Amino acid sequence: MSRIFRAACALCLILAGPLRAESDAPVVIELFTSQGCSSCPPADALLGELSKREDIIALALHVDYWDYIGWKDKFASPAFTNRQKAYARAAGSRTIYTPQMIVGGADHLMGYRPMDLADLIQAHRAAARPVTLRLRRDGGGLIVQAASERPLDKEVVLQLVSYIPEKTVAITRGENAGRTVRYSNIVTSLTPVARWDGRTPLAMRFEMADDAPVVAILQETGAGPIIAAARLR
Repeated sequence: MSRIFRAACALCLILAGPLRAESDAPVVIELFTSQGCSSCPPADALLGELSKREDIIALALHVDYWDYIGWKDKFASPAFTNRQKAYARAAGSRTIYTPQMIVGGADHLMGYRPMDLADLIQAHRAAARPVTLRLRRDGGGLIVQAASERPLDKEVVLQLVSYIPEKTVAITRGENAGRTVRYSNIVTSLTPVARWDGRTPLAMRFEMADDAPVVAILQETGAGPIIAAARLR
């Protein structure tokens, strides 16, 4: 089977959704990207398609280290660059690149690799999930509830993520000068709010300014694996 045909098949699987529903827990895919990176638009487009799937939480984190080339990415944040660096340290790497996808906080993909991504999505969906995480809105607040079948092996951090569902940007300078790119699920903030060991159920309420989309992530400390995630659109 040719590599091109395999890539097309993998892309069809990604866009079509899961072949079987091993778990109702969504898989978190983080794309580290930049408007100044000429290699990023294919990955940006793929993330846009992934954002339509209910079994995936697709998040775009724009980094700031491309800004010096001539186009400042208005979605970029040094906090997202630092998050990517933390993932690199956890993997024993000294180098960061764009585009890069992190699947479930654990598996790293450099570049545009739909075949490998399809395999990783299936593997993460098939994995056992001892933790359940639920979100609901309550008036002007957000209720976060989590429970674990057993105490966790490692403490986890509860993070709340805000994002913009979609924006289209006309880029006039830098490596992508002259291109108009549509970006999806653009993260605007990723805030650690609590730590949890799973020994007792977690229940917290947070005040929310509006009904904007929100994601909650439970992730092992030290840029470790994501053990649960939930979303309200």
